[in-house]
Amino acid sequence: MLPRRRFLGDLTRMAALCAIMPNEWQITWHPRFADDPFALGVASGDPTPTGAVIWTRLAPRPFEPEGGMPGTRPIVDWEVADDEQFTRIVRKGRYTAAPELSYSVHLDVEGLEADRWYFYRFRSGGAVSPVGRLRTAPADGALTPLRFGMVSCQNYEQGLFTAYQHLAQERCDLITHLGDYIYEYSARAGAVRPHRGFEVRSLDDYRTRYAQYKLDPLLQAAHALCPWLVTWDDHEVDNNYANDVGENVMESAEQMRTRRAAAYQAWWEHQPVRVPRATSWADLTIRRSTAWGSLARVWMLDTRQYRDDQACGDGTQKVPCGEWENPSRTFLGAEQERWLFEGLGASRSRWQVLGQQIPVASFDNLAGPGQALYMDGWAGYPASQRRLLQTIAERAPNRTVVLTGDVHANFVNELTRIPDRRESPVIAAEFVGTSISSGGDGSATWQGAAELAGDNPQVKWHSARRGYVLHEVTPSEWTATYREVPFVEKPGAPVTTAGQWRVAHGKAGISKV
Repeated sequence: MLPRRRFLGDLTRMAALCAIMPNEWQITWHPRFADDPFALGVASGDPTPTGAVIWTRLAPRPFEPEGGMPGTRPIVDWEVADDEQFTRIVRKGRYTAAPELSYSVHLDVEGLEADRWYFYRFRSGGAVSPVGRLRTAPADGALTPLRFGMVSCQNYEQGLFTAYQHLAQERCDLITHLGDYIYEYSARAGAVRPHRGFEVRSLDDYRTRYAQYKLDPLLQAAHALCPWLVTWDDHEVDNNYANDVGENVMESAEQMRTRRAAAYQAWWEHQPVRVPRATSWADLTIRRSTAWGSLARVWMLDTRQYRDDQACGDGTQKVPCGEWENPSRTFLGAEQERWLFEGLGASRSRWQVLGQQIPVASFDNLAGPGQALYMDGWAGYPASQRRLLQTIAERAPNRTVVLTGDVHANFVNELTRIPDRRESPVIAAEFVGTSISSGGDGSATWQGAAELAGDNPQVKWHSARRGYVLHEVTPSEWTATYREVPFVEKPGAPVTTAGQWRVAHGKAGISKV
């Protein structure tokens, strides 16, 4: 037993220590907030058969320094329950939110049952968060069907997030976000709803930009609906950046790495992801795979951090040109490419799914003889493109589906073993999804694609409206339903089905439903 006199002495010394301890080191059990600390909502992600990541960020005044937090380390209680009323709590615990990570909360919940829906919430200082839903993945060996939404490219300035309102009604098990979650641009005249401030470059800038996006109620509702699988694209850092080369030619590689570190840290702070915190935030590894029982394995890729600079000055260029054909140029980087190719060979899942950013299929923008290709996509890195398609053909033919964002348009592409060869066998399907809002209201066709149809037989269908793709996966077939809204520059847009496409497991080609 500890003597009473010693116990009181220890309390006195602890009180004296707290008096001289810097405020930001102090743990606060009963914090006081100026406003609702859960204004940015909640999210879950990266599900496994026994758990998932749950996320929130304490920010009672999101646009003030440190989100309006007092600078201490508040205690956050979390709960996971069988029911929405939280009468049957199955997991709970406490988390200390740190100012160094912008008071973000990442809980890797374990010990749950496979293939189940749960509810979760957070508490701190008497405040209670909104309730979110999480779903665990099926157990290994299960062939449980999967229904998931696919989204990308949500420019806050160019339109409303109306598509999320409709997606929230689709009863999804998952949502995959393929990048451009935020846009880095400064406020622009005539915007539907302007960004706050100038182009973002510092850690505080990126945190403020994420807060502005996270405050959107339709985005919050979609996050609370089900787990997300997320990756990034270019606008989470800088338009069309490649490794440490930015869009602005006056920005040095050292400056770009500093900016990239800030952007990557803010991305991690605001997403429900199970990825390690890096020794340097400038080198955050986000590639990972997620299994849905034995039905599907999803490979989430990073096509920005490790690539060589775009050839021929970027943009759309007539080929061959400059360094375009240089076989040493890489799109994924050697380590990520090896990880993916070995994984495709070893995985016994029924379907192999590549969640990534940029179209794999080439698109010829030049009518008639010759080719003009998009240098920022896989076609701008032909050696990497050929290696990917060759690996799919050898290790997972006609059971591989590629999910793509970036281009603000819908495309249904058949991928062939040798790109741009009409006689080459079809070995995979690529479903390119349009934007949530980027590009404004959109149009029926994309950049003259209809006029170039004869030069692009790999394209089975396309459109350039806004919306999302709903995927339904069973052991025998994959169905992709393209859902579109006619406008995003004003509220109230309805949703319609623009097209529906099917892939049969083990059979070449894509058919219209």
